[in-house]
Amino acid sequence: MIDKYFNISQRGSSFKKEIIGGATTFLTMAYIIFVNPNILGDAGMNKSALITVTILASIIGTLLAGIWAKVPYAMAPGMGLNAFFTYTLVGGGVEWQTALGVVFISGVVFLALTVTGIRTKIIHTIPLALRLATGAGIGLFISFIGFKNMGLVVANPATFIGLGEFTPTLLIGLAGLIITAILEVKKVRGGIFYGIILTTIIALIVGELKAPETFVSMPPSIGPIALKLDVVSALSFALIGAIFSFMFVDLFDSVGTIVACSYEAGFVDKDGKVEHVDRILEADAVATVAGSLLGTSTTTTYIESASGIANGAKTGFASVITAALFFLALFFAPLIGIVPGYATAPALVIVGVYMFKNIKAIDFSDFSESIPAFLTIILMPLTYSISIGLSFGFISYVILKSVAGKYKEVSVLMWIIAALSVLNLVLGV
Repeated sequence: MIDKYFNISQRGSSFKKEIIGGATTFLTMAYIIFVNPNILGDAGMNKSALITVTILASIIGTLLAGIWAKVPYAMAPGMGLNAFFTYTLVGGGVEWQTALGVVFISGVVFLALTVTGIRTKIIHTIPLALRLATGAGIGLFISFIGFKNMGLVVANPATFIGLGEFTPTLLIGLAGLIITAILEVKKVRGGIFYGIILTTIIALIVGELKAPETFVSMPPSIGPIALKLDVVSALSFALIGAIFSFMFVDLFDSVGTIVACSYEAGFVDKDGKVEHVDRILEADAVATVAGSLLGTSTTTTYIESASGIANGAKTGFASVITAALFFLALFFAPLIGIVPGYATAPALVIVGVYMFKNIKAIDFSDFSESIPAFLTIILMPLTYSISIGLSFGFISYVILKSVAGKYKEVSVLMWIIAALSVLNLVLGV
């Protein structure tokens, strides 16, 4: 019955592949359980409650993606969006309750745009070159995050970035990268997953990690932040820009992630249209609304889903596995916490390679196509923002196509997106 509902056999997958893929996705994004509470905690919210809320929001969004949209994507409170919530909105003088109201309103508007089909039209109107560039750019972006988490790439006041010191944790991370790469070359199913496990074991053996003192704990109460949002205050005219900013970043981060993962999972037809896109976007919007009610910033589709897809996940059953592991995390947070960032970093680097490979389909002989694609790709990691890379790609595309006399190739919706992209850059999101 499960096989039939999720079309596991039909998609050439198996329960083993789906379980490994779902587990891999979980391990590569489990850091959000600890990072999100720390960031939102700086906004004055209860950190203990945020741990539970972060996990619950991830479970809800991921189950919607798996059971409703039937795709192997996972959702959780978005990185970048949580920083904007805390350091821009609340840091600018807005109460966190009002900021949650802003997130709620943006989610409701998103849901309306999704139901009316406008979000789907936005995705399908994006030119193929920019779609392919989005996947490649995100690949570079998450690889950069992987190198950063590993400690290989660090900040340098003279050159902006530089080579990190070869500390024991960096050496363990590099060993994990080599192990994972070898497993992938040997075409070992679940290579990325096994790479994370082996890297963590190495860290335990050499003494860089300590086993947790306790393995089980009851989840903290969500009472201090659940249903504390202030929608009335969020309807203030002064917060229209903030609502738009959340919508813009979530829209194009989600679009970029969905398009990139859909190519990897084979959910794109011969005309370049993404299958199941309506339900994916509906799940994304509903998850954002639910998350705001629980007490967290915008919930979005996670690019780490690509790691599970790379390990064989092809159906929504993998997302059910990911959600189940998030549920277990409610009670085993101390155990999950021993998996360090430098152990999951190699997975991000390898996934970046998988996502970058579609760049070969871009026509680099046509500069009206290749320059926007290049700007999209390179500016994502350099600005540490998916939405900024997309903004420059959209703006340059409509300008160069018009100058080249190919303005008929630019739809009205693309002009609107380009105009919104300019506004996004002006607002400094």
